[in-house]
Amino acid sequence: MIARVWRGWTTSGDGDSYEELLRVEVFPALGVRVPGFRGGCVLRRDRGGEAEFLVVTLFESLEAVRAFAGRDYEVPVIEPEARRLLVRGDERAAHYETVLVRE
Repeated sequence: MIARVWRGWTTSGDGDSYEELLRVEVFPALGVRVPGFRGGCVLRRDRGGEAEFLVVTLFESLEAVRAFAGRDYEVPVIEPEARRLLVRGDERAAHYETVLVRE
């Protein structure tokens, strides 16, 4: 399994809206539209007037990541509404082979 990791920042005032967008629209849509999507998690920390989000999405293979993100699969995939809320984000997503998951 491949973990795709990306960080983005909003203003503190937009943090709740961005979190809600991920929870209600983005993650559910991935589960329906993206073959090979296996879930993920979102981590948040508020500090210095910003909300930082660490988004980890899980895919069954690198081929599934490419099907989702395209040939240059390290380029972040950001929905237009999310782009409106973000003040900045990592220029590239990082990908890791998942070697341990404990539930």
